[in-house]
Amino acid sequence: MPDHSLLTVVVLLAAAVFMVAAARKVRLPPIISYLLVGVLLGPHALALVPDEERMRHLAEFGVVFLMFSIGLEFSLAQFIRMRRLVFGLGSAQVVLTALVFLGVALLIPLPWQTGAALGGILAMSSTAMVVRALAERMETQSRHGRIAISILLFQDLAVIPLLILIPALAGSSKALPHDMAIAGGKAVLALLLLVVIGRPLISPWFEWVAARKSNELFMLNLLLVTLGLAWITEAAGLSLALGAFIAGMLLAETAYRYQVEADIASFRDILLGLFFVTIGMMVNVPVLLEYLPWVLLILVLIFLVKGGLVWGICRFTGFENGVSLRSAVVLAQAGEFGFVLISLASQKNLLPPGVLQPVLGAMLLSMLLAPVLVQYNGRIVRLLAPGYRNRHQQNLEEVRQQDMREHVIICGYGRVGQSIARVLEDEGVPYLALDLDPSRVRQAQAAGESIFYGDASRRDLMEAAGIAHARAIVITYGNVQETARVLAVAKELRPQIPSIARAHDDSQMAALEAAGADEVIPEVTEGALMLASQTLLQIGFPLSTVLRRVRRFRQERYSLFRGNFWGGSAPGEEQASPRLYSISLGETAYALGRRLGDLQLEKRDVQVAAVRRFGIRGRDPSPETLLRRGDVLVLFGPPESLTEAERYVLHGEQEEKAAKGMEAV
Repeated sequence: MPDHSLLTVVVLLAAAVFMVAAARKVRLPPIISYLLVGVLLGPHALALVPDEERMRHLAEFGVVFLMFSIGLEFSLAQFIRMRRLVFGLGSAQVVLTALVFLGVALLIPLPWQTGAALGGILAMSSTAMVVRALAERMETQSRHGRIAISILLFQDLAVIPLLILIPALAGSSKALPHDMAIAGGKAVLALLLLVVIGRPLISPWFEWVAARKSNELFMLNLLLVTLGLAWITEAAGLSLALGAFIAGMLLAETAYRYQVEADIASFRDILLGLFFVTIGMMVNVPVLLEYLPWVLLILVLIFLVKGGLVWGICRFTGFENGVSLRSAVVLAQAGEFGFVLISLASQKNLLPPGVLQPVLGAMLLSMLLAPVLVQYNGRIVRLLAPGYRNRHQQNLEEVRQQDMREHVIICGYGRVGQSIARVLEDEGVPYLALDLDPSRVRQAQAAGESIFYGDASRRDLMEAAGIAHARAIVITYGNVQETARVLAVAKELRPQIPSIARAHDDSQMAALEAAGADEVIPEVTEGALMLASQTLLQIGFPLSTVLRRVRRFRQERYSLFRGNFWGGSAPGEEQASPRLYSISLGETAYALGRRLGDLQLEKRDVQVAAVRRFGIRGRDPSPETLLRRGDVLVLFGPPESLTEAERYVLHGEQEEKAAKGMEAV
């Protein structure tokens, strides 16, 4: 008999693939797809996937690894520095939101125990959704991003007393203070033990594991530490997510932070997607439709109450109106921990069915709308507050004031970007750097360097950076997708600008070349070249031979570095200098149907740098390449040789001789 558990997984994967692809097509976050998959396939709709307890337990690990990733972004020292935001703004938001919803429940009227439970449930916002959406928009280090993440961190910490409070509300009111005191003492003791004992041990332990030089062992150790600390906090009566968050904070202070983050990313996203599927499965669509007016009323209350309170708290603590509004828009939804709490409250009979489903439906609708609100938070705030100018706009004005010409635009000012800037500075070439790390920008600006905060994939910022007058653009990002977005904007604004992109290895070259990069520099290839040259030197080859070999390799590999496409003229260049030249093969071209090697263009002092076909450029094409109509040959050579080669490629040898004869006459 077939395994029904495996069939369930196959159905979920198939639905997720199609729904995530559809969401990407319309540029929506994949979280929406996972929620819809749960609603459609769950027990209250098509019932293709059973609502099993073991699936919900597995899905909880998605939140565990998400909290671990958030912990990696906040070292203990940074968490202490942000204590005013976390414990000030966060505590005010949670307490005031809970009190307001408690008051609304008493007006309906509902029992105060039900109102208190609802207040805690609706005070939560979606850490998973907001952090992921902010990260995709590269806004985690913005002012509203830091406010949102600080409040979310306190909400996640507040889950601990709420998990204790809700069962206590279902019991005797007299025992509530005693139960809360005992649970609070256990929480403080567990946290102190983890921080005090774990902090001095975590770095030496990971150093010992890394010394074994085994990726498998490193991953096993990572899972051991994350899940082990999560188990400790759960055994102490706290949440799994809190232990994972502490594990992330402890590792954030070690040298293994980025390796850990890369290792955990893939299965974190998959498990997090499964978590949102289980949330969607909780929704009873027929009951939801029956209570639709109440659902919409609660939805409006969630957005107005939470958004209004976040805005008011931020304004009261001194933040400007635009930043406060953006923080409110980002946080004005329900959260995944709210679903954990509502499930617990339902089990303890604190929420009658007539309350449970409307609240559940409103929470789900708010989470469906949340990614759209986060994605367009800047536009929404500009509509609400037309006079708002965010930090990006202020930096845009600063960039516009530079009025630079014949400069190089450097996108990304990390170690690679700064090294490029040093070389350009030594050669007297002006540059303008763009980076999204406010701390790095502030420090570099204080040192007098030409760097500004901004997202290089924004059209307005690239125009302000003077791309129309720039000599080249260098993109140093390690992420292929981010680099491709910048290239798309740069080539749209100025198709002929020379563009150089950084890649990790040769596997990323095709994607970046297809995105429009004129040259892609793979770090692994350059590292291998340096290792090979040192090897030759160490085994006795003369320096001149090694340098000649390296130079030949680079000439073959980086042929496009040796020239550029010229327009009418190129100031500062000799008119006879070699350059790049494109020839498009029409229907009557002589070269059609011939192999590239048969043309023997090298005898005419011309090299074929690339062949572009169907919008895809192939570097170092094979001599066996059969030329077709519509192909574009990219040739490199002196102007006179290029002119002769063009005649030959388009018209053949007879036409070329005839043209030479006419020139002689």
